[in-house]
This record gives sequence, structure tokens and C-alpha cells, in this order.
Amino acid sequence: MKIVFAGTPGFSVACLNALLAADGIDVVGVVSQPDRPAGRGMKLTASPVKQAALAAGIDVITPEKLRANDAALAWLQSKQCDVLVVVAFGMILPKSWLDAPAVAPLNVHASLLPRWRGAAPIERALLAGDTETGVGLMHMEEGLDTGGVYAESRIAITAQTTAGELWEKLAVMGAELLVNSLPKLVAGELTRSEQDDVRVTYAAKLKNEERIIDWQMSATQLDRYVRCFTPRPGMRTQVNGKWLKVIRGEVLDTLTRHAAGTLINQKAFDMACSEGSVYRLLEVQPEGKQAMAAEAFLRGAQLAQGQVLV
Repeated sequence: MKIVFAGTPGFSVACLNALLAADGIDVVGVVSQPDRPAGRGMKLTASPVKQAALAAGIDVITPEKLRANDAALAWLQSKQCDVLVVVAFGMILPKSWLDAPAVAPLNVHASLLPRWRGAAPIERALLAGDTETGVGLMHMEEGLDTGGVYAESRIAITAQTTAGELWEKLAVMGAELLVNSLPKLVAGELTRSEQDDVRVTYAAKLKNEERIIDWQMSATQLDRYVRCFTPRPGMRTQVNGKWLKVIRGEVLDTLTRHAAGTLINQKAFDMACSEGSVYRLLEVQPEGKQAMAAEAFLRGAQLAQGQVLV
């Protein structure tokens, strides 16, 4: 079985490695996004998928665009692949690419479609308070994540689950689902279920401003945001004119009459949120410093009870 693989971030690497390790599967080419500036020096850096492909000795292309790119399409067609596998590639594939594989173009998508079509399904599931998510194997169409679903695996979301944990678990689940399903698909043993358009929700790309704590949120909603942006890039607030990243916290059962954004406890980092709810910061990272217990930061910062954060 000849596979061309398209992917970019670390989430995609688990699927690529699983294909490389599977019997009867030959990854004949890899497509990834171009090298981007990264790190403190902002040096051009290959994507995790490109790095993995080069380490395995696979032919890799990194086009700036796919539409109206005759050279990239000719490269794909020359591979004569049975299946085009796409995992968090980050570009919309034109119809010419979807028509190229002999059997099917497949997408491994990190949600239970039709819920959370789009760019940030893991994070949006957390922010919405979903109690379950998963990963699905979808037949690709020209629409955004609109194709029928061949198979899926499910996982619970608890009150402690972070986006980082979901990324790791869903990456492994997606790789297992892909490798186990491919032989059945090629043999014609898999059928796809069309999505119910009535139940569609969209996972919009996360914005930088969503990382800034709004103390007018309820403590429950704030906790979802903290877990959504953990381990990186982290939610943040300002304390005495400097940024403070919030890594971990918890919702308290107590209520307060203090205005949202008020520090209500000098010994524990307890913050008033909307509707009288209270959120306790447990682990934080001051600007330019290492992560630490929130209580330790509180002692060093000498914040006064009743101080309001912005």
C-alpha cells in the first residue's frame, strides 16, 4: 500500500511513525508546511513532520501553496499513491489533490465529527465543557471537514484534563485507528457514515487575546481556559505591571461578595470571579522566571488582600 502523508505539527508525527512501522505500508512521500522562524533566535526551523520524514529518508516537499501549483501536483501524481493521509497539515487541499490517490484521501481529525470541524477541535472541546471527545478517520472532500467518517475512537474529558494531555492521547489513538483501518479500507471492508449537518459546530482558530485572563469569567470557565492553554502558551494576567502565567488552578466551592478580579486571600492565591465564584491559582510562572507554587509567588510579590488584578 503506497501512502503519501501530509502533516505539520508534532501531533501528526505519531501517525507518520505508525505508518512507517506498519507491515505492508510504504510511505512514498511527505508534504509539510515550509520552514518557519522559531525559538528565541527565530531561526528557520523545519516542522516536526519534515524532521521525522528526513530522518526516515523519505522524499519531502514543503510548498507555500497547493492551489495552482503545478509542480507540487505533478510530484503528488508521480507517487501513484493508493491513499493520501492528512493529519493536521494546515492547508486546504484543492480537488486536484483529493482526486490523486487511487483509493481515497483520508484525514485523521481530533474530534467526534460533526462536532468541532476546523482548526482547534481539542481546545474548543475543552472550552465548551465537553465531557467527551475523540479522533475520527474521515474521507476528505472540498468542504471543511465535511466528509463521511469511516471510524472513530472516544475518550473522556475530566475536570482535570489539559489540552496537552489530550493532544498526546489523541495522537496515539489516531495513529492506532489509522493503521488498523487502512487495510480494511483498501480491501473495501469499511463504509463511511455521512455527517449530520444539524449537529455541526466549528472550532475557530485560537486568538492571542484569548490567553489574557478576564476575571469577569466564572471560575469554572476560567479553569477551562487555563487547562486549554496548558502546557503552552499559558493563560496570563498582569501583576504590578508584569505578566504572570497561570499554569494550574482549581475552582473552589466557596462564594464571595468581592468584585471580580479581587485577591480575597493573602495566604492562598484565591481570586474572585464572576457570580461570586472563586478560583485558586496553584502554579504560576512570573515573567522571565521559572514556574513556582502560587503561594510562593504570593509571598514574594507582597500582594495585599483586596488588590485588584487586570
